[in-house]
Amino acid sequence: MHDQSPLAVPDGRPEASDAMAHLAALTAQRDRELLDVSLAQGVLELLGACSAGVYRLVGREDEQRHWYQCGLARKGQIAVSDPAWIDLHDLPDEAAYPVRQQALAARALAQVEVHATPLDPGPHLTVLPLLVELGLPGVLEVRTEQPLTAAALRPIQTLLKVFGNFQNLLESSQRDALTGLLNRQTFDATFLKASMPASRMGAGGPSDDRRTNPATGYWLGVVDIDHFKLVNDRFGHLIGDEVLVLVARIMRQSFRHYDRLYRFGGEEFVVLLRGGIESDAQGAFERFRQNVASYPFPQVGQVTVSVGFTEVRHQDTPNVAFQRADESVYVAKHQGRNRVLGYEGLVRDGVLRSGDAVIGDVELF
Repeated sequence: MHDQSPLAVPDGRPEASDAMAHLAALTAQRDRELLDVSLAQGVLELLGACSAGVYRLVGREDEQRHWYQCGLARKGQIAVSDPAWIDLHDLPDEAAYPVRQQALAARALAQVEVHATPLDPGPHLTVLPLLVELGLPGVLEVRTEQPLTAAALRPIQTLLKVFGNFQNLLESSQRDALTGLLNRQTFDATFLKASMPASRMGAGGPSDDRRTNPATGYWLGVVDIDHFKLVNDRFGHLIGDEVLVLVARIMRQSFRHYDRLYRFGGEEFVVLLRGGIESDAQGAFERFRQNVASYPFPQVGQVTVSVGFTEVRHQDTPNVAFQRADESVYVAKHQGRNRVLGYEGLVRDGVLRSGDAVIGDVELF
């Protein structure tokens, strides 16, 4: 006998009022990452399912992509998701889940019988594509004791249409219209949220050395395109916009899928990089600088960037960390451009004084 959810009528069809309540809860969510968790939890409750999960494909389209678990809700358990900073090689390959591939490719639901386990009960699997214009492609995967009927699926499909529209609105409000990178308005919130786990959690749990070890394991880089005004003056703003779009593409190719990439406006970009020591951050930004310098930009030819970076510290505000990285960019431009300089290294070399916006005897601000 199918275990009926109190949110479903006897034929397995969610009540309209319950669907509307979950729809209201979804559209009240402003955190893009938590939106997927809310969707999984809502579908679980609406259908009385054994589990409901949202999975999205991450990685470059010209390479092997991987499934990222954005939200998994199981009956009687708290909804979970993969860590925000998980490496690609720790995620399953796209080909490992052919039913998900089938649903995405056909843009239609797929239903199959699967082997049930104590961890994943429910022998009936239903996979529905998440049809969105912006953001990562993905699927909703539902496991149930009995096959889902057309009547049960109808309100869920309507819910997914509204979900897709709402996701597109969120994505468009949080991204730069030209490059598709995150915009400046999202920086403060994502900076604080992204740095919190590293500042509070270590390999064994909460850190006991917060006052003696100011490092968080995050690096903030500011990228400025060299002589960009000359590009606009010589070639026009359309070519200038093309340069911005291509630099953004090189950023996506140079950094990892979970590194946060922003355009702050004009020729200024920002990268929030996780993990490693100072030399690792230097190496990552240096690879990006070289990738830009070696790219053949149409009509313009060579374009270079100056990069300044700093380690995000405990109790840093976004503005304070940004200012340190921005000071390093200032030095890079004064030293000839097309280079990567770290704030901490400049302080050790005596070029900058810690806590002061000073280069030698010249005040920057």
